[in-house]
Amino acid sequence: MTLPKHRPIRSFVKREGRMTKSQIKALDELMPVYGVSQLDHPLDLDEMFPRKAPRFIEIGFGMGASLVQMAQTHTNRDYIGIEVHRPGVGSTLNNLHELELNNLKIINHDAVEVFKHSIPKNSIDGIYLFFPDPWHKKKHNKRRILKPAFVQLIHTTLKENGIFHMATDWEDYAIQMLEIMSAEKGFCNTAKDYASRGDRPETKYERRGQRLGHGVWDLVFKKISLN
Repeated sequence: MTLPKHRPIRSFVKREGRMTKSQIKALDELMPVYGVSQLDHPLDLDEMFPRKAPRFIEIGFGMGASLVQMAQTHTNRDYIGIEVHRPGVGSTLNNLHELELNNLKIINHDAVEVFKHSIPKNSIDGIYLFFPDPWHKKKHNKRRILKPAFVQLIHTTLKENGIFHMATDWEDYAIQMLEIMSAEKGFCNTAKDYASRGDRPETKYERRGQRLGHGVWDLVFKKISLN
């Protein structure tokens, strides 16, 4: 008898709705230019970005406004954006092409799998997780992306002293994030508890949360040596 394969719990559900013609065209024509598709082995980041510059990753960039803004503002940095939802990927591709940005690459795939198989060890200066799906119903909390196993993947890919910057507008998720990160021996908190926003761009999810009366919590942790 063949046992059923274990299905991993996903931190996302694809509710893409309709894509615009512009988004579809971008996926067809611009993804080969700005996208990364060979993900079954560690990426050659020096080939992707033919210069020596700090490298940053944003996990779940949504429609990409904040990611594109960071790439446009910090031209001395290189960025990788990971997003599973195709409409956001299409819009982001159009924006970075219009702005002629050459310091941003896009991955349309599950971030957990990307970190497991595609990001080289000790290669990234900073990782951003801004306003991930809160899965606010208690029975759905298990779907939240920030878990100890995922934090270990983050630790593996960051350089020493690399930064992991998180933000959420759900207080219970902020508390959970703080508990999980504080328990990880390979990270230290750069603030007493929660951090300032710093140079993080304001996102549409942040603005929506504020309209609903939510607070905003930032957490910034630094990778430290386990020796």
